[in-house]
Amino acid sequence: MRHTRWLVLILSLALALSGCAQPGGSSVPPGSPGATPGAAGASPGVAPALPATTTGPEAAQPAATPSASALAAHATPASALNVAPAATKVVQLATSIAGQLRPGLPAFSHVFIILLENREASEIVGNKQAAYLNQLASQYARAANYYGIGHPSLPNYLALTGGDTFGIQSDCTDCFLAKDNLANQVERAGRAWKGYMESLPGPCFKGAGDGGYALKHDPFMYYDNIRNDPARCNRVVPLTQLDADLQSGTVPDLAWISPNLCNDMHDCPVATGDAWLRTWVPKILNSPAWKQDGVLFITFDEGGSTAGCCQVAAGGKQVAAGGKVDTLVISPLVQPGFVSQVAYDHYSLLRTIEEAWGLPRLGNAGCDCSAPMADFFRPHK
Repeated sequence: MRHTRWLVLILSLALALSGCAQPGGSSVPPGSPGATPGAAGASPGVAPALPATTTGPEAAQPAATPSASALAAHATPASALNVAPAATKVVQLATSIAGQLRPGLPAFSHVFIILLENREASEIVGNKQAAYLNQLASQYARAANYYGIGHPSLPNYLALTGGDTFGIQSDCTDCFLAKDNLANQVERAGRAWKGYMESLPGPCFKGAGDGGYALKHDPFMYYDNIRNDPARCNRVVPLTQLDADLQSGTVPDLAWISPNLCNDMHDCPVATGDAWLRTWVPKILNSPAWKQDGVLFITFDEGGSTAGCCQVAAGGKQVAAGGKVDTLVISPLVQPGFVSQVAYDHYSLLRTIEEAWGLPRLGNAGCDCSAPMADFFRPHK
């Protein structure tokens, strides 16, 4: 909004300097013989005048601010106006700003995702046991109406990476899928990805679990085109590799992070997971990968209720969804302290990544009901 206001001021200054010049080389100063009252905005190609001041009950409503694109669309090219050189430069500057600033999603340099477990938003927001999470929310941004897709865990992990639950309604460990997925999309776009799994015994481990590692929290190993391809399978690595990648500057464009069954709050208290975040999140935020237009999403797979949103997983008795979960958007590009009231779910997060990187929409991420999370980010170039 502040960029639009600056643009309004610049265009107003340009018109003032031009003496409200008309195309074709004639300029009639307001109030002189031949001037037409209220002519501002009536001549073809001249930017429309700002809304007039109103009195009475209507005055309580703020006048709509013209958008940057609307102003640029109605502005006459500087070459068609009989204006002084200074005014010409101002018009050119305003047109340039209008062309460069656009609302929506920035093309993130890197995307980090941390997926926690099994906590309704009411268990996290304002909870002293989640002090660090709440501190991050106040410093960056929070989605106040974000929902899981279903129960139990696995359908949510598949929704986030494949755009669908594929009919899976359990934490099965032998239900592998010949389906497209986010990792495929990232590679086809010439980008890199890795899945960092805490307590994973080694790269490309194919077991159902080991210690704190659980296959049901490792979505990449459910896709045949990853699981059965040694080169791609070896991009699913132990979490310890993230330390080395951050320090060496080799962290991939997409970094998925699954804590183990204790640190993700599945088997241990909220305070345990919060302490884990306090250790790992600063490492990410201190990296050039995050500092240079990166983003970190922290969310939960599911809550304890059947609440939902957004048509595909609307919640309630007919279509049980995954509950309302706390979700943070942490980036140097967000509006600090922002709290979004827009309804989002895991398909929205998938779509956000896809739109930011110009990728096709997978499954339900392509539904108009799955809104991208654009309201978190400032206007950008």
